[in-house]
Amino acid sequence: MQEQEAEIAQGAEQAPGEELEQDYELEMDEPVADAGDEAALQSQNAALQAQIEQLKREDQEKIDNLLRAVADAQNQRKRAEADVERERKYGNEKIVQALLPVFEALDLALQHTDAANPALKSTVEGLQNIRKMFLETLEKFGVAMLDPKGAQFDPNLHQAITMVESSEVPANHVLEVMQKGFTLNGRVVKPAMVVVSRGLSPEQPEGGSINIEA
Repeated sequence: MQEQEAEIAQGAEQAPGEELEQDYELEMDEPVADAGDEAALQSQNAALQAQIEQLKREDQEKIDNLLRAVADAQNQRKRAEADVERERKYGNEKIVQALLPVFEALDLALQHTDAANPALKSTVEGLQNIRKMFLETLEKFGVAMLDPKGAQFDPNLHQAITMVESSEVPANHVLEVMQKGFTLNGRVVKPAMVVVSRGLSPEQPEGGSINIEA
C-alpha cells in the first residue's frame, strides 16, 4: 500500500514538468517569418506603388484631355462669335461698294451744275436733297464719308494721285480731294483720291515757276 501511494505521489510531482516541456516544444514548433517572405511583401508593395503611379498618370492624362477639349470648345465659340460680329459689321460691304458709283455720279453732277443759275435752282436743290438722303441712309448702316481736305495725309485712308507744291497747305497734308472715300464701320471700303501738298520748296519763291531743266 505504501509503495502504491509513493508511486502516485511521484507521478504527481513529475506531471507539471512534463507539461512545461510539452509547451516549450509547441512554442518552438511555431513558424518564423524568413527573408523570403519579407522580399515577397516588398515586391507586392512595389507592384502596388507602380499601379498607383500608373493610375495617377492615367487620371492626369484624362484631366489634360478634358482641359484641352474645354479650351477647344471655347476657341470655337469665340471664333463663331467673331464670325457673327464680322458678318454683322461688314456683311453689307459688297452692297455699299455697288452703291458708291451712284453717289459719285450724283456728286459729280452737283459739281458741274451751275448753282447760281436761277433756271437750275430747283434741279440743284433736288440733287442736294437726294445726296443728303443717300448719305443719311448709308450712315444708318455704318458707312462714313471721307472728305479729308486740309487734313494730314494718311495712307491707310487716302490714295495720293500726285504731290503739288503749295504755300497754303502744309507739307504732307491734303491739298485737294479729287474723289471722296468711304469707310464701313471703320474699315476702308474706298480710299479718298487726293492731291497732297509737298509744301513750298526753299529754292522756289511763292508764285514762282519751277525750272524742270535744272
